[in-house]
Amino acid sequence: MPVAVVTDSSAYLPDGFASRHAVHVVPLHVLIDDCSGRDGVDIGPVEVAAALTGRHAVTTSRPNPDEFSQIYRRLLDQGADGIVSVHLSRELSGTWESACLAAREIGVDTVRVVDSRTAVMGLGFSVLRAATAAGGGADGAVVEEVAVAAAARTRTFFMVETLEYLRRGGRIGSAAAFFGTALAVKPVLHVKDGHIVPLEKVRTTNRALARLVDLAEAAAAETGADAVELAVHHLAAHDRAVDLATRLDERISSASGCVVSELGGAIGAHTGPGMLGVVVCPADR
Repeated sequence: MPVAVVTDSSAYLPDGFASRHAVHVVPLHVLIDDCSGRDGVDIGPVEVAAALTGRHAVTTSRPNPDEFSQIYRRLLDQGADGIVSVHLSRELSGTWESACLAAREIGVDTVRVVDSRTAVMGLGFSVLRAATAAGGGADGAVVEEVAVAAAARTRTFFMVETLEYLRRGGRIGSAAAFFGTALAVKPVLHVKDGHIVPLEKVRTTNRALARLVDLAEAAAAETGADAVELAVHHLAAHDRAVDLATRLDERISSASGCVVSELGGAIGAHTGPGMLGVVVCPADR
């Protein structure tokens, strides 16, 4: 059996991608007021967006090490040669740490844990590349190397209606949160070295959407790759996400495809409804 690939729910792989590529997903936990559930299993995007809009308290927590241990042991019992577990940036969540604790219990030579230094489909593309390598018979060291390399080459940009959710969740500092407090300003951010960092601000949602296209086009050109893969994320903004995906297809001639995926609680709780994002990943050479 090839090396098994594990990730967490913050990758937000489009529907069907995990099963199609034999990727095993460990969900983060979402708490809405006093109701706790698994991200993408018990609590989905609709519930998260409604809770945030209704001003309910929405928080998240990492899976505990036992949850990782259970899936690692099951995969090994089923005959996996080893496991590569690729996760959300440790700067944004304790998920990577939980996976490391589980790996130490089972054996770090058997389970390799990767900090992707990114999130959403920046993580997702890394996981899918790792799964492709594993499916081709690569050993654990090679699968890990593929995951790290793919994650490092992705670029992630997004806009939010307000930075308040990121500030509340501790994903961005209070000083940086002032970046988006002016009336009608839409903050544009990116993921850099595992952190969420303000990039610039624009005056309207339409301008922010256009800026995401510009940034993605520039990032695609900077890769120097013949082709790039694209992903668009949103929370409670389906029509705008489709519009963004269409614009990207029209502007980026090297795009080999664009998938659209809605966020759940693990990331959506910290971005808020109306979030739009784009991920650019060079296609395999």
